[in-house]
Amino acid sequence: MRVRLLGTAAGGGFPQWNCNCKGCRTVRQHPDQAIPRTQSCVTVSADNEHWFLLNAPPDIRIQIESFAPLLPSGKTLRGTGVEAVLVTNADLDHTLGLFTLREGGPLSVYTSPPVAQALIEGLGVPQVLRSYCGMEWHDAPGSLTHLTLANGKPSGLLMAAFPVPGKWPRYMGGQTSPEGSAMGFRLVDEKTGGKLVFIPDLASTDSLVAKEMGDCDLLLIDGTFWTEREMIEQGVGALTATQMAHWIVGGPSGSLAVLKGLKARKKAYVHINNTNPMLLEGSKERSEVSAAGVEVGMDGMEFSI
Repeated sequence: MRVRLLGTAAGGGFPQWNCNCKGCRTVRQHPDQAIPRTQSCVTVSADNEHWFLLNAPPDIRIQIESFAPLLPSGKTLRGTGVEAVLVTNADLDHTLGLFTLREGGPLSVYTSPPVAQALIEGLGVPQVLRSYCGMEWHDAPGSLTHLTLANGKPSGLLMAAFPVPGKWPRYMGGQTSPEGSAMGFRLVDEKTGGKLVFIPDLASTDSLVAKEMGDCDLLLIDGTFWTEREMIEQGVGALTATQMAHWIVGGPSGSLAVLKGLKARKKAYVHINNTNPMLLEGSKERSEVSAAGVEVGMDGMEFSI
């Protein structure tokens, strides 16, 4: 399985268009100290020809342009390597790109019923796309199932979804929501047995999440905030990490302390907020992550499992 990180920042990207926090200042003024990132998105393939998007952020057009296998081949006037989109939750930074994909053929979307409900009631996604490309909803299976191409043929991948602690997006009230409103995905290469676990949004860990994280070759996990009061202390927000449903990276109760002990060959943070100091190349936080054997995801980073 080939895994390409198309985008690795949280909502707003890095730098965020209206932000002048330390991180955003640094990435604009000192490119040797911080690298720009688009909003979180991953694409995977078992054959280097047919690709599946994990979420569809507002930056999806430029992300597709940055990766030739997703573009139309030289044999066609129009087309794409994208077969379907797997959506982990209904947040804007994971779903607004669905509207951008309207200019292709019928759009296959795998997600849970609660996420589909939010996209129907809150954003009107299928109602809008009905007038363009149309949509094909698929309930994401709870156990490993063959992931098929748009034409129904095997993709070489198995896929399963599992619930993770989360909440509704703000346009749906932003409160703790039913099971299935936030998910992780497990993808398995049928030939190599390589296992990817993808959890870009995670409010906290539980026994199911711990089990999933402990059984994979590549773990891509929520790296939004380093500390609980990060946005408040930097003067750019009024909510804590917990209130925004993100498990912090740093400290004894943070995700990094858990990731240190995991057996996965590769571990990387994605969905990283512009305020997170681990985005700065020379920061002590970046050093802590590296010392733990974990990578800070960058746009264009690739893995093969």
